[in-house]
Amino acid sequence: MPKKLEAHYLPQFVREEDLVGSVVVVIDLLRASTTIATALAAGAAEVRPYLEVGDVVRAAEQLSGESESPLMLAGERGCQRIEGFHLGNSPSEYTAERVFGARLLFTTTNGTRALQHARLAERVAVGCVANLTALAESLQGAGSVALLCAGTNAHVSREDRLAAGAIAHRLEELEGEPRERSEPADAVLREWQELLTTARALGRSASEQLAVELRDTPGGKNLLKVGHDDDLIHCAQVDTLSVVPGFDPKSGRITLA
Repeated sequence: MPKKLEAHYLPQFVREEDLVGSVVVVIDLLRASTTIATALAAGAAEVRPYLEVGDVVRAAEQLSGESESPLMLAGERGCQRIEGFHLGNSPSEYTAERVFGARLLFTTTNGTRALQHARLAERVAVGCVANLTALAESLQGAGSVALLCAGTNAHVSREDRLAAGAIAHRLEELEGEPRERSEPADAVLREWQELLTTARALGRSASEQLAVELRDTPGGKNLLKVGHDDDLIHCAQVDTLSVVPGFDPKSGRITLA
């Protein structure tokens, strides 16, 4: 049977039921996917995604005596750390010194909603460019792969499309042959290939070119408005992590796959 590759620009562009049987990669490059991968690479015990701020507060009350591992409230609204929370959504905050062994209760504007939308899939992974090769290696051989972009405030975002294209490109490189692609999957792959061509022409690395192009994306512009310029550079770095976060909808936990 042919190996399939699909891309969905927003969760609302695909029904939850249509993801059944697929390996779904949830992508929120700026910044939830990158932050989750960074946190687990730094030794966080788990990340539990929630849709609303109130859900995080209630979960903290319920889970406080469940384990000796510390609980940390984490996430953002409007690109800013939520008042009273320990951490925001900048991956640079998630160092081993701060999060090692911790259980992170996490909510963001876009990424955590995309994770919940994928709950019926055969497997749910969290993808970005930081874990590009490790993720693509874990996808090899899967019959059907769906790249699910979180978008920005319910709008299609180019940053997620570029990350989806990078994943598609690396996966097909590793497998040594093209997959049967949907039209959106073909489109995101072309976008990433165009970025690579531009990078070569300008003598830049893929990471350097991506950091430049992120400044003109919807999510990138939002971060620049609130002074999070460094997050664009951080989230553009290719292959800095060798972890593959996996989301288990039944337990509500993201851990290392």
